[in-house]
Amino acid sequence: MVKKVAAIHDLSGIGRCSLTVALPILSALKVQCCPFPTAILSSQTNFPKYSFLDLTNEMNNYKKIWTDLNISFDCIYSGFLGSKDQIDIVLSFIGENKNSLVIVDPVMGDDGDLYPIFDIDMCKKIKSLVQKSDIVTPNLTEALILIGEDFKNIELKKSNLIHIAKQVSDLGPSKVVITGIKIEDTIYNLSFDKSLDEIYFTSTPFNNISYSGTGDVFTSILTGMLLNGYSLKSSVIKANDFISKVISYTSKFNTDKNDGIMFEMFLSELTN
Repeated sequence: MVKKVAAIHDLSGIGRCSLTVALPILSALKVQCCPFPTAILSSQTNFPKYSFLDLTNEMNNYKKIWTDLNISFDCIYSGFLGSKDQIDIVLSFIGENKNSLVIVDPVMGDDGDLYPIFDIDMCKKIKSLVQKSDIVTPNLTEALILIGEDFKNIELKKSNLIHIAKQVSDLGPSKVVITGIKIEDTIYNLSFDKSLDEIYFTSTPFNNISYSGTGDVFTSILTGMLLNGYSLKSSVIKANDFISKVISYTSKFNTDKNDGIMFEMFLSELTN
């Protein structure tokens, strides 16, 4: 039986991120991706110009129809959410699907700063969503926001990072993966599985290019692997190695970093 994922993300016509990443990657991993779109954009928001269609009102209709049809999901996977109203809709959807695995990528900021549309109230709402999750995949900035710590005051030692992951887990999720931790010339991901009391670091060299959408690629692979019965550790290693290989390939070409990484060239490696 094919597992079914409700993927709650925006859809960007240009820029490999959100649904344009989740759909092909989850499909390659033999999981049905059911898009639950939050917005439609001509190009993702790091581009200098983009159109934006907010689907907040339609999300309520969307959710109601799925409920009326008695559709059930093995997993709810949420990413970027643009308003408190959208977060409330997702919280309601989680409440209506109590048997679903809930995976939250708590998109709020990066490199020590909030994204422009986010404020303290939005971060509190994201925190309430994290509290309902089973697995959460923040970057370091987002992990610190969730636990109320200042990015500038953190010493990037492994012991400190482990403490941060455990504090995030104390909010509710049993599994925490902190992604994209830059320490000198290396990028680390930290995984913490509370039920197994297991901590694991993966790493890859940093080539000084930051491509958009890699977090979406990571969490999409993680989601598909977990639904196929793999452990958190195996899933994170697979996602880390895949992204490292694709970044190395993409960096050979003079492409716009906002267009993301050329994961299409390596999708067959996920179907094995």
